Amino acid sequence: MTPMHLRNAPRWQTPLLLLLMAWALLAGLGMREPMPADEPRFVLAARTMVETGQWLFPHRGIELYAEKPPVFMWLQATSYLVVRDWQVAFLLPSLLAALLTLWLSGDLARRLWGRHAVPYAVFGLFVCLQFALQAKRAQIDMVLVGMTTLSLWALLRYLLEKPSPWLLALGTFIAGLGTVTKGVGFLPLLVFIPWLWVRLKSRQALPPHRGLHALAGLAGFIAGAGVWLVPMLSVALTSADPALHAYAREMLFKQTGTRYANAWHHVKPAWYYLQTMLTLWLPGVLLAPWLLPAWWRRVKRVDARHALLLGWALLVLVFFSASPGKREVYIFPMLPALAVAAAPLLPGLLRRRAVRATLWAYMAVLVVVAGALGAWLLAVPPERLQSLVEGRGMDMDTVAQLGRWLVGFAMVAAVAMFAIARASRHRVGVALVTVTAALWTAYGMGFMPALSPDSSAQALMQRVGQRIGPDAELAMLGWREQHLLQADRPVTDFGFKQPWVDQWQHAHAWLLEAPERRWLFLRKEAIGPCLDPAKVVDIGASNRRAWILAPGDAWRAGCDVPADWSADVSED
Repeated sequence: MTPMHLRNAPRWQTPLLLLLMAWALLAGLGMREPMPADEPRFVLAARTMVETGQWLFPHRGIELYAEKPPVFMWLQATSYLVVRDWQVAFLLPSLLAALLTLWLSGDLARRLWGRHAVPYAVFGLFVCLQFALQAKRAQIDMVLVGMTTLSLWALLRYLLEKPSPWLLALGTFIAGLGTVTKGVGFLPLLVFIPWLWVRLKSRQALPPHRGLHALAGLAGFIAGAGVWLVPMLSVALTSADPALHAYAREMLFKQTGTRYANAWHHVKPAWYYLQTMLTLWLPGVLLAPWLLPAWWRRVKRVDARHALLLGWALLVLVFFSASPGKREVYIFPMLPALAVAAAPLLPGLLRRRAVRATLWAYMAVLVVVAGALGAWLLAVPPERLQSLVEGRGMDMDTVAQLGRWLVGFAMVAAVAMFAIARASRHRVGVALVTVTAALWTAYGMGFMPALSPDSSAQALMQRVGQRIGPDAELAMLGWREQHLLQADRPVTDFGFKQPWVDQWQHAHAWLLEAPERRWLFLRKEAIGPCLDPAKVVDIGASNRRAWILAPGDAWRAGCDVPADWSADVSED
């Protein structure tokens, strides 16, 4: 990635960088367990689908899970049926979506700007921190971005290249499928708004004889959304089960319009996404002082390519900023479009001394901070870290492992930077891809596996299994998905959102059936008034919470949980 286009670079340079990028994204696959908050929830639902054959309505324990449509869980369950290993399968959809997004970004850049722009779009997207971070997480957002980019790829081709109704139908179909993957999957359709603006400004800026094949587009969207909506509604509305009716209402209304207009969590101010861009979009955001004026000039002269890409990204930003509920991943779909829009400008920008100095400085700060933090973790007295490890179930071996990987990354990155800079300071792009690949390799093979036993509750549930013995039965109160997922035996639960009194009544009846071999696993704060503290076993901490085990005989004879009693555990 030299500033004088890639024709002046060694032939092996781009393939080698692509291999480094692929390696970094793959690194660590199968080396960790699902980690809170979202990963265990989705994997638990996917595993239940495989075990029960019920794929239409996802479950969380014995209850229906009505916060997200099941498409992402379908992908995880299907991945498991292919590879037969949950440690690999739960991350595969995100990984494949990331690779698809990179390919689509490169192909779109080729179609819009020419072949020389391809590596700048691909590597420019890869080096932004949020991209690989999401690619290595089992969350819906990377899959959503893959769908969004595919839909946008088809729609932009339709609007700028080839007025084929099949391209339009593909774009709207993926948008519909994205909508039933996560409610905002329709966002690619907003590209028609800047397209209308371009048509009003200059018809010469677009190919002639452009017509909107409305029926093809509508049919595509309905077909995409109908993949799940049609069978779900046909079963729910014809069923006599009120739980299915409630599920349909929750998915169609509360988790869509109500969640957007009147968010009940993740409430943030209007400027929230500025801090997301200034952190998770590093180092790309550092080029904003040069990119923004260049983009503005191209939009002013009605360059349809930039107008559609940037206009769409701006609309997505406005859309999410208008909602009171905000998370950093919500604006993630913008990033591939911005990488494509930046691609034709990067060769020129990388010729500028100030740009190169900025990117070298970013890498230097990253290396110094990582090295200093790693060295501190290795040298600091254990008592100074008590507040860090206490409540997380971590031990000093984990801390030392994190420290070694941080120092290792810093050393590898520093050597790579020195070697590349000595060959040519102009090759800042090569150094940036190399350092980024080293970072995500360390993340996948070092940081996350080190944190996995404690964060995933694997270590905690191993202690539970050892304490109660192989023949005991286990039930849970106040549990989280990772506990159910990591248990070494079938587990009884009494609901996730049920009132505490109801859960305790069911737990009491369950314990009384066989108190000699039955145990309750629960939050320490949820112990309730009917358990004898002297007979309760502290089993350890995980995810900043203390957990206990209660044997069947810990229930006080004749005790009933008061009807108004509730455990204050709603914060997590």
